Amino acid sequence: MNVTAYRRGRTVRTIAASIVAVAALSVTAACSGGGDGGSDNAGKANSSATVPASGTDAQGADKAEGGKGSQGGKGSQAGKEGAAGGKEGATGVKDAKSQTQKSGGGSESEPVGDCDINKTAITVQNVKSPVNHMLLRATNKAGVDCKLVGYPGLKFGASAQAATPVNEDSKPQAVVMLAPGESAYAGITTSAADGSGAEGGKVDSLEVFVDGSEDPKPVELPGGSVYVDSAAKVTYWQTDAQTALTW
Repeated sequence: MNVTAYRRGRTVRTIAASIVAVAALSVTAACSGGGDGGSDNAGKANSSATVPASGTDAQGADKAEGGKGSQGGKGSQAGKEGAAGGKEGATGVKDAKSQTQKSGGGSESEPVGDCDINKTAITVQNVKSPVNHMLLRATNKAGVDCKLVGYPGLKFGASAQAATPVNEDSKPQAVVMLAPGESAYAGITTSAADGSGAEGGKVDSLEVFVDGSEDPKPVELPGGSVYVDSAAKVTYWQTDAQTALTW
């Protein structure tokens, strides 16, 4: 065999074997790279699945839970305040009832009686206006409240056959109540301003009756006497002098 030809064939075989080995290594490297890629993707997927909620979402959940707790606390506090308000309201009603009873009001208080004429100071005086008028004043000298019902009964002169008529237009809306020391008033028309009254004359005495009393009380006339005629009238008891002199 030719030596030269033999060496050339061996060299060709060596080169071919090297080419095959390199190709095998390339295939193996490619397969190994694919496997690693799969592992990375799987790791990434698992990592995504196990990541907890973001910090913002967690804080929102905490706030929501905290809000529920706060609302519960407000409800509890409102309940306590409502209960306290109920107790205070009940106490206020009780105190008001107690004060009403102490002040003499309410159904449990004693009724106010008529003024006792023996404990009532009665005076009469002349007034400049209106003309032919006098003012009667009654002052409560008792130590308790009393009431003056209706109007005073007047008897001018010892020979008077009837009490002086009342002016019905002067009737007040309520009975006059007098605390100790307080006064009530009645206006007296003694005669007609134009002199048209009949059966007039001077009288030198006056007796006053109050409702509930059987005996009259003598009252001194200013100047000792007064002219009275058929136009004479008296008003109902009033709480102030100005109102009493309106008629």
